[in-house]
Amino acid sequence: MKLLSIETIPGTEYEALGMVKGTVVQSKNFGKDFMAAMKTLVGGEIVGYTEMLNEARQIAVKRMVDEAKGLGADAVVGVRYGSSQVMSGAAEVIAYGTAVKYITK
Repeated sequence: MKLLSIETIPGTEYEALGMVKGTVVQSKNFGKDFMAAMKTLVGGEIVGYTEMLNEARQIAVKRMVDEAKGLGADAVVGVRYGSSQVMSGAAEVIAYGTAVKYITK
């Protein structure tokens, strides 16, 4: 499945099937939380959180793609990500875009 952040696929005709999205709420574990607290004392990247958010984005994208496949889509255009804290220690990540089907002549 082709995923694009741009709004159109140059040189391709397609019909829009509708918006698709995938979402996940991911929480940190105590070990990562403790290490993150220690890291804030010295500064630098908090690798545990980076890994957690990368995993959450992968899950959200897979769910979005699964929804697009369910519509018979060939691609998703205008792909965007969003995130928010839903409670202390947990973040929601959403991936969304427009599912499209190529027009064959």
